[in-house]
Amino acid sequence: MKLCVLGSANSIALSGSRVTVSLTALNQQFSTLTVGLLLAVFSFLPLLLAVPSGRWIDRIGAYRPLLLGSGLLCLGMLVSGVLSGPWALLATASMMGLGGMLQQVASQSVLGRGDPTDRLRNYSWSALSQSSAAACGPALAGLMIDHAGFSQAFLLLALPPLGAIWMLHRGQRALKTVAPPRVSAPAARHRIADLLMVPSLRQLLAVTIILTGAWDTHMFAVPIFGNEIGLSATRIGAILSSFAAGTFAIRLVVPFLHNHVHPWTLTRAAMLLTVFNFLAYPLFTGGYVLMGMSFLLGLALGASQPGVMAMIYQATPPGRQAEAAGLRLACVNCSQVSLPLLFGLLGSAIGVGPLFWVYAVCLAIGSWKYRRPPVETRHG
Repeated sequence: MKLCVLGSANSIALSGSRVTVSLTALNQQFSTLTVGLLLAVFSFLPLLLAVPSGRWIDRIGAYRPLLLGSGLLCLGMLVSGVLSGPWALLATASMMGLGGMLQQVASQSVLGRGDPTDRLRNYSWSALSQSSAAACGPALAGLMIDHAGFSQAFLLLALPPLGAIWMLHRGQRALKTVAPPRVSAPAARHRIADLLMVPSLRQLLAVTIILTGAWDTHMFAVPIFGNEIGLSATRIGAILSSFAAGTFAIRLVVPFLHNHVHPWTLTRAAMLLTVFNFLAYPLFTGGYVLMGMSFLLGLALGASQPGVMAMIYQATPPGRQAEAAGLRLACVNCSQVSLPLLFGLLGSAIGVGPLFWVYAVCLAIGSWKYRRPPVETRHG
């Protein structure tokens, strides 16, 4: 539970930083492509380092990576709080992405241990705490931007990671007692290609990329779309927070749903519901309507993540769970690097609204291709 609270503190800063960086760039008259480039930078270093970081965490445990990640999140916010200009935003995006990656991989490595029932419960609590944090981050950012300014918004968002560092210092003894998993010498020489040879894991990673793309489409498009139709920073933050509130609401009942519905059924339902949501989203311009649409989108996408994470852990060979978490995060960051760049180019040419329709088509194709559940893999 303490690890979930720590993750919430860091997630407030990370989720708030994305909307603050986007709106700061738009306020400085940056193009849609430049905003997309900045958002891609959040995920560039994690894309390169997520798998090596997972191997590192498998060897040394979670404490030091969590401490380093929290420190980077705090420092990243302070940079743009004190300095201004594109280079400060670039540094912030780099540090926030790297710090968030370390925190996420290390946390998943600890939460995934235990029997399958405990694992699913732990991931559900973690997802629930992250949803509550993701609801607070954009709302705080929007309010601070409108009422105090951009620099003050960055400085405020540096406080939650500072609190996480204090929590880690107080709880370091408990974390250090969580020993890294034992890995045999042959397993230590395994390549990342070995994980990709597991059919069920490969399918789950592909679905992770598809679902992550839906999250990223919403996160990228809403600030620009809201700015185009004249919404305030507070209203844009409220729309993004409504999405997070939807994920929070559904995750309250996810453990109950998993007792009656297979996680794969929830995942496919999430993909189909997101298709219909994206088809309708750009047809509306009212702030309250968009908040409702985002809340429904959060309900759909929020239902799938804990089950997918538990299935990935189950499909992973023993002793390589943090590495697999790093691989999952690398896939997530591949989407988060490529989609903002692609959407930045497309948005400059066709506008932001049609981007929702483009990704709805991608989701529909993915839902059809991966309509069958992954075959359960047993490792000796």
